[in-house]
Amino acid sequence: MISVIVAAHDLQGQLEVCLNSILNQSFRDVEVVAVLDQSAECPADLVDDYARRDGRVSVVRLTGVVGIGRIRNAGAERAAGDYLLFLDSDHIIGGETLQAMGDQLQSADEPDVLLFGHTRLHRGRSWPGAAVGLLARQGRESFASIDQPELFGAPAYSWDRLVRRDLWIRQELAFPDGLHEEVTVVHRAMLAADRVAVLKWNCVQIRRRHTQHPAGSRDGTHFDVFGRYEESFDLLEERDALDVVAPFLFTRMIRHYLFLLNLEGCLSRSERPQFFERASEHYRRFLPDGYEHPEGREGVKFQLVASGRYSALKAASLPQQARSFVSRSAAVRGRQPQAG
Repeated sequence: MISVIVAAHDLQGQLEVCLNSILNQSFRDVEVVAVLDQSAECPADLVDDYARRDGRVSVVRLTGVVGIGRIRNAGAERAAGDYLLFLDSDHIIGGETLQAMGDQLQSADEPDVLLFGHTRLHRGRSWPGAAVGLLARQGRESFASIDQPELFGAPAYSWDRLVRRDLWIRQELAFPDGLHEEVTVVHRAMLAADRVAVLKWNCVQIRRRHTQHPAGSRDGTHFDVFGRYEESFDLLEERDALDVVAPFLFTRMIRHYLFLLNLEGCLSRSERPQFFERASEHYRRFLPDGYEHPEGREGVKFQLVASGRYSALKAASLPQQARSFVSRSAAVRGRQPQAG
């Protein structure tokens, strides 16, 4: 029923735990397709040992060192299950999750996409994913994605959903090279799905210490994200879904840009102004009619992106302690701090 495609880059030594979390569950109607390239971070001996001991494990070997998009595409081509799940070595599937997935697939009459929750382990604490509230509001019956457009406001991850393999093949879905490769693929799958269902379980936990995927993409940059959202908005127009979905996708897009701008080590100091300029251009270009930005501090940042005021955004992003220090220093010098 389920093919789990695992990118076997084991930078943090977690691949064995990941594979055990899949194979040790009571649900047996599953296969694991482990994909190795020739990177030093791929433990071929470990993966081969699993394949010898468990017939449900198969291995795909790629020549050279390639990006995560090509790794996942190779796994999808080898997969034989009805549904595809894309995981990385720093993901684990807990408890009887696979059985719950299988039960919900049958209960919802085999939908094209099954969405579920995830958690992120950080500093010893487990934090729920950003989509938890959206999923909690859904019923058990399947639905058309266009009827629940708020789901496009959730992060576009490939590892918090099952995608029917027939849909994958029919739509000729494939991850592109570069970074942020999931965005358009996830949106294309959602828009093409006749029926979507939800499992209200936190099925996957991510334990990544770094935001960027360990396999990465040698030629990718974080500026790739702009092309991904351009493609996604083009898809909305093709599917006549722009008016309904655009407000939610727009909010997700700007949140994504702000996250990357705020993430330490993501963009160099010289790249940040150019990245902000591109984000501001996208704000004006894709702004839906009648759009209402979020409230509070986040809404202020949205307005700063809209106005193109990068220096003001930098000030707004300072930690509270730093902003207080700046204010005190300015007061000592007998003037008010300037936002821009």
